[in-house]
Amino acid sequence: MDKFTVLSGTAVPMFRQDIDTGAMSPTGKNAAAKTDPKVLFCEERFEDDGKTEKPDFILNQPRYRQSRIIVAGKNFGCGSSRESAVWALNSFGIRCAIAPSFGPIFWENCFQNGFLPVQLPEEKVEAIARLVETAPDPRMTVDLETCQITLPDGTIQPFTLIAERRTALLEGLDELGELMHCAADCDAFEAEDRKIRPWFYNGRFATA
Repeated sequence: MDKFTVLSGTAVPMFRQDIDTGAMSPTGKNAAAKTDPKVLFCEERFEDDGKTEKPDFILNQPRYRQSRIIVAGKNFGCGSSRESAVWALNSFGIRCAIAPSFGPIFWENCFQNGFLPVQLPEEKVEAIARLVETAPDPRMTVDLETCQITLPDGTIQPFTLIAERRTALLEGLDELGELMHCAADCDAFEAEDRKIRPWFYNGRFATA
């Protein structure tokens, strides 16, 4: 999994609530979702032929074509549990979403795929979306090392993330990687526990 440290790039304002995983990765498009950037919001981005762009859709506008950050409304990533929604975002080049709240399964899937979800109060997210819309240059920088966002006008917006989640993204660790990362701690715990409960490691409970 790719590490997430500092992400700089264009932000796209999609400040509407309940953007669901089915919109990000529609049914029938999932097979290509890992590699094809056209999958993301394809039913909103393209006509029925799957090729002709709808000029009114925001990601088709020249200002936002190279977006790397999405600023969304509450409950971003709701709906089905499809992990391909995160794959579709990553394949397009978007690796961070800023929103007041996230669908719980989507939230978990983000951390398994090197994608950073930033949760901020709704009024702050709305203000960021408006700033992105009106700024001459809609570029922002999201720094996970310092947990700070540099907005288009140069102001700094801090954010928080659970330490374990932050470390996993910084080091590019999925669930298995996190377990391997903690292997020494697990071994130390087992060694100490053997002294306290030796009976547990005998017979059918034995692990070695």
